[in-house]
Amino acid sequence: MTKLSLRSVLIFPYVALIICLALAIGLLSYNTGSHAVKTVSDHLLKETVSRLSQAIDRHVVGSVAALETAFPAGIPVSKDIQTDLEQIRTRLWMASSLYLDPNNYVYYGNRAGQAIGLFRKSIDSGELRVKFDPDEHRTFYKVNGIDSEPEFSLIEDKNFDPRVRPWFQAGWNSLNDIWTSVYIDFGTHNLVATRARRIQSENGEFEGVVATDMSLQSLNDFLGNIDISENAISFIIEPNGMLIASSHSPNIITDDNGFNIRVAADDSGNALLSAVYLKIAPLISGGMENLKPESFSFTDEQNRNIHVAYNKFEDKAGLKWINVVAIPSEDFMEGIKKNVYQTVFLGIFATVLVAVIGLMILHWVAKDLNILSYAVNRVASGYLEKPINIQRNDEIGDLAKNFSAMQTRLHTDYLTGLPNRYAFEQRLKATIEKGVLTNRIKPFTVLFFDLNDFKRINDVFGHDVGDQALKEFALRLKNTISSNDLAARFAGDEFVVILNSVQDENALDLTIQKIAETLSEPLELSGSRKFNLGAAIGVAHYPEDGVNVEDLLIVADKKMYTNKADAKNDGARS
Repeated sequence: MTKLSLRSVLIFPYVALIICLALAIGLLSYNTGSHAVKTVSDHLLKETVSRLSQAIDRHVVGSVAALETAFPAGIPVSKDIQTDLEQIRTRLWMASSLYLDPNNYVYYGNRAGQAIGLFRKSIDSGELRVKFDPDEHRTFYKVNGIDSEPEFSLIEDKNFDPRVRPWFQAGWNSLNDIWTSVYIDFGTHNLVATRARRIQSENGEFEGVVATDMSLQSLNDFLGNIDISENAISFIIEPNGMLIASSHSPNIITDDNGFNIRVAADDSGNALLSAVYLKIAPLISGGMENLKPESFSFTDEQNRNIHVAYNKFEDKAGLKWINVVAIPSEDFMEGIKKNVYQTVFLGIFATVLVAVIGLMILHWVAKDLNILSYAVNRVASGYLEKPINIQRNDEIGDLAKNFSAMQTRLHTDYLTGLPNRYAFEQRLKATIEKGVLTNRIKPFTVLFFDLNDFKRINDVFGHDVGDQALKEFALRLKNTISSNDLAARFAGDEFVVILNSVQDENALDLTIQKIAETLSEPLELSGSRKFNLGAAIGVAHYPEDGVNVEDLLIVADKKMYTNKADAKNDGARS
């Protein structure tokens, strides 16, 4: 039997123990980090899909505004375009000025075969295209302003008859706004969708159709500029699988005959995009009526774990698209793997140096991972957590910082900087639960605010001014309440406040009066434009008006609308 030296007896078990300990730490790091990354990546996917829907909505809302500006609802048109030529031209210029990208072309055709359209080339110039007789060809004029004299440019070679165009036929056969099928524009070679609206004559009969083109190029550019991760992809498809936009593949290609054709998702040339679509296709094959935002994972042909999130976008005019984002797990797991290697190395190195260092590292690593894992689980379960405080400069520190940043984005309204609806409801729920658990019910008040005439501000001054108004309202609201209270943006032009520092009715009335006076002070924006903000206010008392989040918000909301109605009635009587 081979004799072992005392040194060997002491060293070999110790080395084995440290190596096993290092391996255990590496496994713990990997498992805990994997769970944390999965939770964070799931939130990131859903947030990115939501951003895609917002981008589409910004495109769609421009087409609605353009049509309404060109031919406002309820205003009949004459049978002859020449009767209202100057008015129509002015409205077309205004309509095409709202959103030069993507709605720079607004046009109208009537059942007599007449047509007029304004194509904007820049903020100061455009091209007026008109024909007053169905048998004549369209004449193109250069225009350099809303009131400028048109300069003759050319006469179109082919006879343009609006009555046979797809957008005219679609608008004629629909009582509401309607989208045409997505097609490739002959001039720009970009994907385009056209929104059309039926126009009535003075006697209420069908007279013509107004339409605007929505170029999808900027939407495609938006996807290409989204920075999610190195290998992540995002794309938008129609229910039939045709690409609308994609971050990693073209939506139009040239076939063997030199013709531009659209690209199907399963034939995009991008392996990951095609694989993701093949997984989603069965989910949308039964129609989009019951399609809800979802996320899932699958393993691709390269044995990579792919995380996917999707959502649908549809509007009242018939637009139906699906937004998809996919991320390979390796994009997030690289940092975790590096951390595992570092941990194992430190364990082996600690064998040579001193066991104490190894034990300290074990405690140091495990403690922060447990903090991070606990915080992730709490957020995943719906609790509003304070940002975690892990001060490290390695991968775990990066993960903690990224998670804290994600927490902040999930709980903060991006425009005003106030807590969002989710954060407010979680704070309200926690306040109620704390009183119930400690059997010490502490009354508080919920205020519900709705800005007065906010829609008019948006319509008259534009959405940028509307955003400034929301920011100013939020700042005033935050500066008016105490540090123990909480103000949040609930939705749109609605804000909510929890008042914890006001206990009696008289103090509450004074506080509400102070808030109302502060909010109603004139707001001065760029260009010396002034207007009063003001808001309708609804009040709910806990526990008199409700003992849960839903009841308190319902009561405050109803009282707010009552307050708004009373204010309108008082204004009408005065």
